[in-house]
Amino acid sequence: MNPEKIVIPLAPGTVAPRDVLARFAPHGYTLMSLLESRARAQPDKTFLVFEGGRTSYAQVLAGARAAARALAARGVRAGDRVGVISANHPATVFTFFALGHLGAIMVSVNPDYGVEEARYVFTHAGVCGVVAAPATLEKARAACAALAPAPWFALNQPGAGAPPLVGDAGADADALPPGGAAPAATCILVYTSGTTGFPKGVMHSQKTVVLAGEGFVQRMFLQPDERILCVLPMFHINAVFYSLTGALVAGATLILEPRFSAARFWEVAEATGATEVNTIAAAAGILMRRPRSEYRPGHKLTKMFGAPFDAEVYRVFGEEFHLPHVIEGFGMSEIPGAMNNPFDGERRVGSMGLPSTHPDPAVRLTELKVIDDDGNTVGPRTIGELAVRTPTIMQGYYNDPEQTRAAFRDGWFLTGDLAWVDEDGYYWFVARKKDIIRKRGENVSGAELDRVIGNHPAVLEAAAIPVPADLGEDEILVAVVLREGMRADAAEIAAWCRARLAPIKVPRYVVFVDALPHTPTHRVEKFRMRQDKTLRERAVDLAAPG
Repeated sequence: MNPEKIVIPLAPGTVAPRDVLARFAPHGYTLMSLLESRARAQPDKTFLVFEGGRTSYAQVLAGARAAARALAARGVRAGDRVGVISANHPATVFTFFALGHLGAIMVSVNPDYGVEEARYVFTHAGVCGVVAAPATLEKARAACAALAPAPWFALNQPGAGAPPLVGDAGADADALPPGGAAPAATCILVYTSGTTGFPKGVMHSQKTVVLAGEGFVQRMFLQPDERILCVLPMFHINAVFYSLTGALVAGATLILEPRFSAARFWEVAEATGATEVNTIAAAAGILMRRPRSEYRPGHKLTKMFGAPFDAEVYRVFGEEFHLPHVIEGFGMSEIPGAMNNPFDGERRVGSMGLPSTHPDPAVRLTELKVIDDDGNTVGPRTIGELAVRTPTIMQGYYNDPEQTRAAFRDGWFLTGDLAWVDEDGYYWFVARKKDIIRKRGENVSGAELDRVIGNHPAVLEAAAIPVPADLGEDEILVAVVLREGMRADAAEIAAWCRARLAPIKVPRYVVFVDALPHTPTHRVEKFRMRQDKTLRERAVDLAAPG
């Protein structure tokens, strides 16, 4: 296997993506119409597998309809926002499609968020209600304590403290309340950290989600008998836009895991007969370093999608774990599925790939270009900012017209990432232009860390930057300037963050410095800090043994 360029022939009998879609009746590019088209064609086929239980397409449709009735009874109408805070669970799937039918919007929140983080999202979104897991209900109540009008609360499964979302489904399982569904209706807010330090609510329409799912069938050549293992959380685009919607579009089966467990990964893969999995670099790196005694050679996985993957990921998963199709791509919450290395063509290791395509060649998905600071397109092998135009693009940032305007130039979305394109049209990532740290698949705002740590009484100024992680992507390093006469140590800074932020945002490295580099307008020059390799060498590694 050439470590730089890989071409693997399609397996005999592979159904072309266009033919996969043609197996089903046309739909209206809404979430419920897509689900109904698949449920009519194969009502008894298993759609969801969760903790040993199986739910058919007809049962998922019935669950979505019951949830729609329950939400309508609580007063949910078109345009309303409903929070969901839970680990992966079938109820989230039912709620998502139910809200889509009503023309309402799911606001899914990381269940590991602290109260303050959840409060910001729920307040900014203005949720009218929250569907929580029993384990997250009290956190949700605390986060919404100051909201007016007060939202309602429901549990996604039996438990104490609030009624279940769906109680008595009623005698008529097919009855649906009037809906406000339209392809252009916003159906989901994905909150992602931005350079301002406050999360932004990325708005996507129902058509965007469906198109992204259709594009994923093309990207991974998903087959009708595919069994897609979903280990990533449903508060980010990967699980919803690729795993869930991709499985639905293909008429395949989704194996939904509550959380990623490296220790149980191969056991689950073998026991469930999974054939495809979507992952992130950090998860792949962890699996590569786990004891080989956990590996199950009887697994049926043949496909893995994610990014960024280096040559070692391709080697280990290809040669040791026997996954022939390791596909690297690129997307953001704002532009899901923008590009990928082709499943049925040449894959270039380390590349972001080619612009994504749709199973129907008449549907144009992604257009890409690399531009200079003046917006001019640059030639091959010239570094510039990556700009994207695609029908799967976000509708904008919720309640933030200024940030929305700043994200676009002449109809093109500005990714904030530096890249270049080779003579064959493959794109290559260089660096992040924005102040974002990519840790274990999560976008962590450096500005948010600067602000939170800067509020410590002993801290004069702080600046967070990414440094390479052992398992791929980034770790967080924070440089801290203390106030004159004040004291603090690295453990205290970490504890301050731990009390106010999600665990993913707690820095691994803390270094105390006399001053930070600044521009003439007193902005911290983080690019200079990234170039200073001594910062990591001088820093306290909070993950070090002892």
